[in-house]
Amino acid sequence: MPPTQAESVIKNIIREIGQECAGHGEIVSETLAAFMVKAVVLDPSNGFNMDRPLMKSDVQKLVKLCVSRLLDSKNPSLDTIKMQVYFDMNYTSREEFLEEHHRVLESRLGSIMREITDNRACAREELESLYRKIVSYVLLRSGLGSPTDIKIVREATAALQSIFPQAELGTFLTLSKKDKERQLKELTMIVTGIRLFNRDCGKGGEGIDDLPAILHEAIPATTQHIDSQLRTAQDQAYRYTAVLEKAANNPLLRTELQPCMLKEALYNVRQYEVFLQIILSDIITCAQEVEMMIKQLGAQLEQLKMIVKSKTAVPTSQVFPIFIALSNLWTSFQDETVLISVLSNLTTHLEPFLGAHELLFPEKVIQNLLDGLTVKTDVCRVKEHLEDRVHLVDFRKQEWLFPETTANFDKLLIQYRGFCAYTFATTDGLLLPGNPAIGILKYKEKYYTFNTRDAAYLFAENPENYIDLIREKAKKNTELIQLLELHQQFETLIPYSQMKDVDKHIKPITKSESSTQTDTHILPPTIVRSYEWNEWELRRKAIKLANLRQKATHSVQTDLSHMRRENCSQVYPPKDAGTQSKREGSSRVPRPQIYIAGLRGGQGKVTSGVKVNLTRAVDET
Repeated sequence: MPPTQAESVIKNIIREIGQECAGHGEIVSETLAAFMVKAVVLDPSNGFNMDRPLMKSDVQKLVKLCVSRLLDSKNPSLDTIKMQVYFDMNYTSREEFLEEHHRVLESRLGSIMREITDNRACAREELESLYRKIVSYVLLRSGLGSPTDIKIVREATAALQSIFPQAELGTFLTLSKKDKERQLKELTMIVTGIRLFNRDCGKGGEGIDDLPAILHEAIPATTQHIDSQLRTAQDQAYRYTAVLEKAANNPLLRTELQPCMLKEALYNVRQYEVFLQIILSDIITCAQEVEMMIKQLGAQLEQLKMIVKSKTAVPTSQVFPIFIALSNLWTSFQDETVLISVLSNLTTHLEPFLGAHELLFPEKVIQNLLDGLTVKTDVCRVKEHLEDRVHLVDFRKQEWLFPETTANFDKLLIQYRGFCAYTFATTDGLLLPGNPAIGILKYKEKYYTFNTRDAAYLFAENPENYIDLIREKAKKNTELIQLLELHQQFETLIPYSQMKDVDKHIKPITKSESSTQTDTHILPPTIVRSYEWNEWELRRKAIKLANLRQKATHSVQTDLSHMRRENCSQVYPPKDAGTQSKREGSSRVPRPQIYIAGLRGGQGKVTSGVKVNLTRAVDET
């Protein structure tokens, strides 16, 4: 059958299954119907041959089986499949979610962005209307308040006018569309930073929620709720496991429990536990990011306060980068808030898929089955056989890995999500946690753990036999394909959320040989047509540009350039010569000291002066 015809047939089958279920009052998504079609075809007990095309009778049988399974309201296996489909359709990784969230925000702002960038306002009223649209865009993009609240609009307008007065709209309209978009985003970040700073100073911040405080309360509350749900699910799984262990050793009890689908209930609880652990890991990552961002926010605000202080004017080159950093931090707070909300809602919507437990296994029934049994946790089971280790001397061909000999021991991708492969194969699907301390078996580039040393020895004797048994069990219970991560054996049923991890194999680091190679041309080649390697060609171009036919040549030598010329000089070396003179002597002549008395006059009209010579004789000195 051609691929297009086969695809059309499958779509018709899925559509018919959906219509049949809708007629019985059950709404089934196309994804769930498609998953159920593959599950029914894989089950060997249904008798579908994958090597021949489906006949009309086969299609009718397939639709009937799928509808009967989808309408079974008391089936833990169906609840598990529904849970897996719901989680796969609604869960994305942290990076993908934030990328999609930002893309949606950009698409919502596309219309008002086009109104601003395509505007050709000329009149005064049109310019005022354009400025109001820019204020609305800034508020919508920042998410700090509603553009219909007059107080918030006034505050945002005041902040925008301080950095982008209305008089600059003329210059803004002359820019290209890309430059307008870039400037609008930059204005939004700066206005957001200004409003956040004003809010911290108590001078504004109308309509801005205290996101750090909200997250500080929401994350512990969400974590506590998920921890509570996780403990409840684990306790339930431990009790089901204890009953199934008892039934494995008691044929009469095993016959009694066979129609009760206790193993399917165990798979349901274990899958719920796995999903909760994935969500909890993401929330812990959110908590770490929020804690780091709160510190960065405080540091940025303190730095801004130190720069501003009581100054009336501050250089934009100092404060604008901090405003932009504040805006980016606040956007990250908004992202974390949305992510926490989505993860919390996802956790809430997973709980209804556990509804069959109370109907099939009431508390009284479980308590009676547990009478005289010891319920063991996964940690207790691991501690029981902590000292029982595989002896390497017993195996010559198999490779075993241990914590002390493997660097990345805790990061190895264990098969069957860490459950004991031997126990699952020999007990028709009982899930017991494997103990890596016993030893991890490496077989065909895959890694297996076991709950006891005996189980490890028996599995290592014939691994292919037990792997085939597990594969056949997964065909009967399709929910095991995702629970035990058997995607490579069933590539048609790989969920989208785990599709990227199919080819990721973390290999043990026991020994390694490494080498490095430096790329010769890291950047793409760029040919510069004006480049010349010939020095004389460059001189010829320089002379041509200078046009020296009507020019006079001048040369100037300066203090900075005179040492650059190659020159030399010849000098006579100094001679070693000396002279001898007489002894130095000196003489001192007395200093003349002559005074004249009577210059001030006396009683008479005639002034008469008397000259007095007080100079000492030469021989007295």
